Amino acid sequence: MQGVIKSFDPSTGDGVVVSDTELRDYDLAVNALEGSIFRMLRQGQRVLFELDGEGRATELRLGSEVDLGTPTDLPGF
Repeated sequence: MQGVIKSFDPSTGDGVVVSDTELRDYDLAVNALEGSIFRMLRQGQRVLFELDGEGRATELRLGSEVDLGTPTDLPGF
């Protein structure tokens, strides 16, 4: 899944990511940053993520506009 960081508290590790496709909020799992290049997250940062067994965002990695599959056949593109 891909989304955007809505909030992140570096002191507690608590945060929320909003899914691009469902526009749904997902809490970050406690281990969401383990094994990733991220040490900090900022509001508005685009990320790819998986959901754990409890429906929390985990395995965060860099996201990009290309991953969205943005249509290029629309007028103006």
